[in-house]
Amino acid sequence: MRILMLSSTFPYPPSRGGTEIRTFNLLKHLQQNHEVTLVTQYNKSVSDVEVAELRNYVSELMVFPLPSDPQAKNTVSGILAKTGRFMESVIKATPPNVLHRYSPEIQTFVDSCVTEGKYDVITCEHSVNEIYIRPEFRHHVNTVIDVHSSVYGWVRDHLEMGAAQNVIRDRLYLTFVLKRYEQRYCSKFSNIVVTTEDDRQEFLKLRPDIDIQVIPNGVDLELFPYRCQDPGGHSLIFVGAMDASHNIDAARFFAFAVFPELQARYPDATFSIVGARPTPEVLSLEKIPGVKVTGRVPSMVDYLHQSTVCVVPLRTGFGIKNKTLEAMAAGVPVVASDRGLEGLAVDGDGISLTAFRANQPIEYVNAISQLFEQPQLRAELSYHGRQLVESEFTWNIAGQRYEQVCLGNSH
Repeated sequence: MRILMLSSTFPYPPSRGGTEIRTFNLLKHLQQNHEVTLVTQYNKSVSDVEVAELRNYVSELMVFPLPSDPQAKNTVSGILAKTGRFMESVIKATPPNVLHRYSPEIQTFVDSCVTEGKYDVITCEHSVNEIYIRPEFRHHVNTVIDVHSSVYGWVRDHLEMGAAQNVIRDRLYLTFVLKRYEQRYCSKFSNIVVTTEDDRQEFLKLRPDIDIQVIPNGVDLELFPYRCQDPGGHSLIFVGAMDASHNIDAARFFAFAVFPELQARYPDATFSIVGARPTPEVLSLEKIPGVKVTGRVPSMVDYLHQSTVCVVPLRTGFGIKNKTLEAMAAGVPVVASDRGLEGLAVDGDGISLTAFRANQPIEYVNAISQLFEQPQLRAELSYHGRQLVESEFTWNIAGQRYEQVCLGNSH
């Protein structure tokens, strides 16, 4: 097949974040058997070396500039500009970040490709790229939207958990824009792909007429080998991009609501927050004794292997979590919230215990204490976690299923 892949997020290096990891690994798989043209955009941290390296994974790479950031100054003109952006967003039923990233040059290129019949499939990696797909395209080419997570569900969730960074703005967008946005763009595509069953149920309400495929994220097992030994001790780790609102909320919740109680029981306990771009509010958590904020590290798996337990205390954010799968692949016992375990069968009738579920502070304390004190229990979770990833959550499995959708085979 000739595949045109649209990703406004530059998907390299694939360690930069969840969107980059998924997009890169799917395109890497498709390129093995097909010709993939990737259309993407620069962001301020993309280097020429990274552009050159990404070219090795595609048949053709086209990188377009990202429009300059609108300056949100709190002057009269700045407030008028913000109001104007909000009104445009309401009228077009499209979030401002989608409108802001929109490139007329990319649109012209996509339009000409469809007119000339140059591609068999167009995939949009993440909903932000839907803006380039015209409803009539699907009469000429298979159009696929790979929805990493529902934007409506994401914002609703942040508001419900008190984790929204701008409550008034987010309530306005939730009420006036986001539901209409997802309904509108869903109607344009030949195929919709989501990462979890929860998202599938949400999107079936919008498109009950098509077979929505669940294709979860995966793990590169070479990058996340199973650990050789259990380090013991009382060390906890939480990983992720530390400028993402859901990760900031999770780190603060755990540091303030859970960790002090664990320290009272285990005075030598440590809590490492590992990931790039920590914000000032994450860095300030180092004032708590035993809390370490590392910033970007050369090897995430080394930090995982040295940790007794990995916690995923997310309270917001839809979709399957790479951080949970990677910890399991590395053989680290996981204690996670319902959000952190979304899309994973880890407990319940007839299922081997694969991770501990915790949502309230006392649940975290009890689960972690059990793991600190019982090496056999740690070994059990470590083994079952790795088995789950190997059998269901590799990028090879995800890539094969995505390839079938691109071929037009729903099953």
